[in-house]
Amino acid sequence: MEEQAIFTRAEHIRDVIRYISRFKNAAVVIYLDDRIIDSALWKSHIRDISLIHEAGLRVILVPGAHKHIDKILAENNIAWERKDGFRITTDDAMPLIKTAAFDVSNIVMSSLAGEHLTAVIGNWVRARAKGVLNGTDYGSAGEIDKIDDDTIRTVLADGFIPIFPCIGWSLSGKPYNISSMQLAAQIAVHMQADKLFFLVPDAELSAQYFTLPPDIGISPEGCIPAMNIEELDEFLRVNEKTEKSCKKQVDGKKVTSDRSLDITQQDLREHILSIVRLGRTACTQGVTRVHILNSSLNGTLPCEIFSDLGSGTMIYSSNYGKLRPMERKDIAAVLTLIQPFVRKGILLPRTEEQLESQLNDYVVYELDGGIRACSALHIYDNKQAEIAAVAVDETCAHIGIGPKIMDYLIARAKQLSLASVFVLTTQTTDWFESLGFTSDDISTLPEKRKALWSPARGSKLLRLKLK
Repeated sequence: MEEQAIFTRAEHIRDVIRYISRFKNAAVVIYLDDRIIDSALWKSHIRDISLIHEAGLRVILVPGAHKHIDKILAENNIAWERKDGFRITTDDAMPLIKTAAFDVSNIVMSSLAGEHLTAVIGNWVRARAKGVLNGTDYGSAGEIDKIDDDTIRTVLADGFIPIFPCIGWSLSGKPYNISSMQLAAQIAVHMQADKLFFLVPDAELSAQYFTLPPDIGISPEGCIPAMNIEELDEFLRVNEKTEKSCKKQVDGKKVTSDRSLDITQQDLREHILSIVRLGRTACTQGVTRVHILNSSLNGTLPCEIFSDLGSGTMIYSSNYGKLRPMERKDIAAVLTLIQPFVRKGILLPRTEEQLESQLNDYVVYELDGGIRACSALHIYDNKQAEIAAVAVDETCAHIGIGPKIMDYLIARAKQLSLASVFVLTTQTTDWFESLGFTSDDISTLPEKRKALWSPARGSKLLRLKLK
């Protein structure tokens, strides 16, 4: 047990080192919901941002000010309404909105100073009036017109953290209230950021709030850990289809978590859906990955950056995980990957020499530079082949990598016009049966493989017919 514990800790440390190397000097944009400021985890999140910055990532912060603006307008008896994600007020509310927005940014800057970091609040966003649309005058609401990329890069190069209030200025110097979430997404696109984070209380893409597509991967906590653009489109399709009916069912119902901050379940659902849509747009416009994180979880930011699956939901367009042929440089990682399965008696041990001699039979699943799954297709004659050494890192077991590898190898067997593929297993019969394999007699094995079969081990034979 001690050896396994050390091995597990070592793998976690290797992951952290690998990710620090991968994302050094990477641009990271973080949207901070201002409700977090009043939470017990505020200082912890600031400390995590400090650690991320010290690890060599270039951090850009966009704090929302929704709650603080609500409060200051209510205290001054100024009415407002919200439409299509924009706050609509008259121009006389703008000085108060600007005060609230800069108050939030100053709180963030002061908190970073407590971690010995220098941040800069700037007026780097040019905006224009949203104007009158379909008869609605949007008043002080503005649209982002231009972002001063060059100045931002200079601030980052000097080692400072830029902070963006939700205020933009026209060419004549008139201020407008802009959407912080849209601002974060547009900054990420302009900077071609490697990561865009939305840190929001109770933000979970789970069955508690949403309809989950049937084939989507689910974490042990019941949330979607990652979606590519195609999976995201399906998620939006099934949830937008039921959005109106869901609103009728849950409107006015408070979120059950005692961590929530006076927001209805339907409001939270719509808020997260708007973030998902922004994430999709950002990914299709060059942002490598978008992450939706629940700020009620301590340490969610470093977990998401420095581990394969993290603690939230990641949206990505490409190169997150890929199946490819095994190379010689992968052999050590594959031997490490299968070690826990050998220890449990699920797989037979392999040697470096065996893997090298069968190099062309193996495929691996690479995730952010780490080998997280493997398998092999051993062809014995012109009619059948064995799928062997199926191993998926337990941290990735719930996102569908195993079935992807099986589908890939089965497709390869079909291309070779094989009649069937088979597996030999002692503990995973149910899983292979769920993929369509059925029991077969050991006598049907090719002679070369039958000679290696051990009655003492008693592996069961399961076969999938391809013709």
